[in-house]
Order: sequence, then C-alpha cells, then structure tokens
Amino acid sequence: MTGYDPAAPPASHAPGPSSAPGPGASRPGDPQPAGPGGDPVREPATAPPAPAAPSTPPLVTQAVILAGGQGSRLRPYTDDRPKPLVEIPGTGTPIVGHQLAWLAAEGVTDVVISCGHLAEVLQAWLDRTELPLAVRTVVEAEPLGRGGGLKYASKALPRPAEPWYATNGDIWTRFSLREMAAFHHERDALATLALARPRIPWGAVETDRFGNVLDFIESPPSPFLINAGLYVFAAGFAELLPDVGDHERTTFPQLARAKRLAGYQLPQGAYWRAIDTAKDLTEAAKELAAARAHHQPDPA
Repeated sequence: MTGYDPAAPPASHAPGPSSAPGPGASRPGDPQPAGPGGDPVREPATAPPAPAAPSTPPLVTQAVILAGGQGSRLRPYTDDRPKPLVEIPGTGTPIVGHQLAWLAAEGVTDVVISCGHLAEVLQAWLDRTELPLAVRTVVEAEPLGRGGGLKYASKALPRPAEPWYATNGDIWTRFSLREMAAFHHERDALATLALARPRIPWGAVETDRFGNVLDFIESPPSPFLINAGLYVFAAGFAELLPDVGDHERTTFPQLARAKRLAGYQLPQGAYWRAIDTAKDLTEAAKELAAARAHHQPDPA
C-alpha cells in the first residue's frame, strides 16, 4: 500500500531553475484558450490514486493435528488404537486418513501430529501408509491439554514465521480451508475458529402459545453455534498458548476481549461431525453411505 511516509523528507514545492515558465507558457491568471464552443478548455484534473489492492492472503501449507486423547467414550474401538485411527465403517480408512487427504487437497504440505495414547500404533500406521504429504509426530510425555498440546506440536512446524491450521483428531468434515484462511486474513485475526451448527440429538416438540403441541421435529439444528475444533492461527500465535491447559479457557477469552479472535461459520451444506462416541461412528457411516447412494460428493 502506498501512502504518507513520516520518515521520508517532505516534497519540495519551491520552483527550481528549470521550473520557470518559458516563452508562451501560461501563467496563473492568464485566460484559458477557448474550445470549439467558446468555453475555456479545462485540463483534466489529476486522477486520484487508485485504491491499493487488498493484500493476497498467504497460502497456508502447514497444520497440526491433536491426537493425544484417550478416546475413552469410543471404547472398545480405542482399546488397541488411538481415536484418530478408528475407521468409519464402510470406508476402510481411519479418521486421520481422511483428514490428511483433505489437508493435502487444500494445499497443506506439512503436518505435525501430537500423539499421546498409543502413539506407537499411530506411528506404525503412518510408516506403512502412502501419505499425500509430509507428516511428523511429536509425543506428549504427559497430557498437556489441548492448548498445551497445540503449543508443543507447533514447535515442530517447518515454517514458524507462517500461519498454520490446527484440528482435533476426531473431526470428520470437508469444506474450503482456503476460504477460511482468506476470512482469517481479511479480519487480521490472531486466531480464527470454525463454527458449526450441529443437530440436537433429541427430537424437539413445537407448541403454540397456548401449550398445544403442533409438531415433532427429529434432530433439528441447534440454535447455537459451537466451536468446530478447526482453526487458522497467525504466525506467533503459539506464544500466547498455555504450556499446560485449555486454550479455550485462557488464550481465546483474552483474544476475544482484544477483538483479535474471529469465528468462521461453516458454509451452508458443509458436513461436520465430531466422532466422540460409538453412536457418532455409526451415524457418520450412515450419512456417508446415504451420500454415496444419492451420488453426492463424499463428505469425508
């Protein structure tokens, strides 16, 4: 962007030797030459400078996946593997496999996975799998919490001076991360979190003001937005994270008060689900099968 530079010397407006008007040159106050209709010919005013084009959002090419949780609510599936290695029935691919393919399709070239529970099982899977991008693992010697895990893993990112994505290791979704990164850049945020509107797991009852039941609605969308567990972080954001603990209780409230935290609503129709329980796994499999049956794009 061009503009006033306080360090630059002021422009000189005093006429130099070559600025004196030569013979026949018009001077201030001289009558202006007439045009064909007798009106004075007016020289066009200097055009205002064109507005500076907005800076192009940087391509985010690195990401962190948090995969250190115990996955206790997904037992018995997580008795012998970490939660990200649980397979969605009917796909033959674990959750982390879907995530890596999605990140690669969005331009990510390097991923750091923060491991904990059964880290060696995840590392063995990575070693024998043909991966679409470069993956490095770091192992938490003791649980650090989500904020501490992000900070610990971010130290292994190959380009610390660039922005980065982060996702929980149990999220199954697909939408344009590039659009989310552009949203983050436009708002000059230090952190941007994806916002989802999940369906309520219970049936809802609609009534009128007299208490008469009008309708039953199965699993309606929640009236509230929730943190979808996906983020874009600016370079340097990791310094604001706790060494141990949850960033949603420490870092995020501070950024919100400073208006440096943005929320990006997932696009209409974008699929999102957190795989927390065996029921989530079953529902995800049904939804994926239904999408394939109707020849819709695979939401995974």
